Amino acid sequence: MTEAARHPLIIGSGIAGLYVGLRCRELGLRPTIVTKARLEESNTRYAQGGIAAAVGPGDSPAFHLADTVEAGVGLVDLNAARVLTSEAPARIADLVRYGVPFDTTEGQVALGREAAHGRSRILHAGGDATGLSIEEALRHRVLEAGIEVRERTVLRALRRDGRDGPVATLAGADGGSVEVFSSGPVVLATGGAGSLYRQSSNPAIATGEGVAIAFRAGALVTDMEFVQFHPTVFWREGAPRYLITEALRGEGAVLRNDAGERFMTKVHRDAELAPRDVVARAIDREILRTAHPCVYLDATALPRDRLFARFPSICHFLSAYGLDPSRDPIPVTPAAHYMIGGVTSDLDGRSTLRGLYTCGEVASTGVHGANRLASNSLLEGLVFGERVARQLLHPVPGGPPEPALVVDVKVAPGAGRGEETRLAREIRDLLWNDVGIVRTASGLRSALDEFGRLGRAAEPASPDQYAGPLANAVVTATLIARAALARTESRGCHYRSDYPRSKPSWRRHIGLRCGNAPAA
Repeated sequence: MTEAARHPLIIGSGIAGLYVGLRCRELGLRPTIVTKARLEESNTRYAQGGIAAAVGPGDSPAFHLADTVEAGVGLVDLNAARVLTSEAPARIADLVRYGVPFDTTEGQVALGREAAHGRSRILHAGGDATGLSIEEALRHRVLEAGIEVRERTVLRALRRDGRDGPVATLAGADGGSVEVFSSGPVVLATGGAGSLYRQSSNPAIATGEGVAIAFRAGALVTDMEFVQFHPTVFWREGAPRYLITEALRGEGAVLRNDAGERFMTKVHRDAELAPRDVVARAIDREILRTAHPCVYLDATALPRDRLFARFPSICHFLSAYGLDPSRDPIPVTPAAHYMIGGVTSDLDGRSTLRGLYTCGEVASTGVHGANRLASNSLLEGLVFGERVARQLLHPVPGGPPEPALVVDVKVAPGAGRGEETRLAREIRDLLWNDVGIVRTASGLRSALDEFGRLGRAAEPASPDQYAGPLANAVVTATLIARAALARTESRGCHYRSDYPRSKPSWRRHIGLRCGNAPAA
């Protein structure tokens, strides 16, 4: 191993980035963590539902595997899911070692139930503050370990001509100085793209830039059509779209329309605990049918003390709007939540570019198939983060196989003179209206035409210039729409009203490659 290879550059500071950094340091490497906001600002911080692992009595990794495969609707990579579920208990033990205070009952870890899980296997910390608890524990350990951290620093580009990995171009998040960083391997842990949608549960930093930058460099991306919409996000005009965790439905809360009627019992045998895509589409239909802007999550049958003890963050948030969930139904709508696809990755985090590794939501391992099982996302960052760290210590050549269907998508030069606020709003509206919960060929083609126009306004005029956040947002949005147009069926969280059924011939992945990426 060269000296440069001992200094991996980790982009992102959610659960995946922080965990990879910690494990690299423990294994004797000297990582640098780069994050475009504060160290603690990531999607992980806002994860309420918990983290899944078969650690309770009567449960097993085999049961967890079966639930993961079933939720993925025929598209889960079995090897990836087996790795995820079998290695989960050991990674939970790591979190305990790092100081994550998981909730207990009478000395035993408390395990909750969420949709599409056949067992109670969801661990929580601080009730509905699991992500915050994990982020804070890992952040504290990263700082304690003396790992180099560069806050408010963004990845601007990757080039494939480095000896030990891609050459990364970094810049200050405020538009400050540009720096070329070529220390060795690069780990993308940049998270998802939910905030590109008009309605989203994600923080503003979740813009999918990691996918766009890797794609521009020539990395294959896969499964971009699968964007998961969380069914229950707080709705009120002018209020933030605050996630109302699925665990509340796991405790017994039910969904009602504006007339007070339950409707999920007519949709699925598991009613409110049906898979997320089923619940999100049912809510969307009910909103359209009733012309009412939301539905209501009714937890009023649950004991008040249990609600406030189990969901303190939600109760505190709702109180600011004069709502008490023990007496008031909660207004909710679906919102973009999780990017299932991303940079194509094998089981050790290797992408199709030598020296570029991916981990967490930005990676596409096939573990989620067409619909992520609730609370597998935090787990994914840990399980594959461990494998990335070990691969960095003892690198072995290899990478993911190429899917049977690969579509070339070109990024054309532009003028670089787009008005940023207006164009960003157009991207969000186009994705929500035409590449959202329900899709059609005409809507997807229209969105792609518009993204082409936006790209011409946002892309730099010269390939020597670095693409900015807006240009990368257009690329990521284009990849989602292009894959959605190619998949002429409905499967999991990808739903085409013009192709409403799943087809056996579509039990395959769609890869996307940059048709004009620079050669190595």
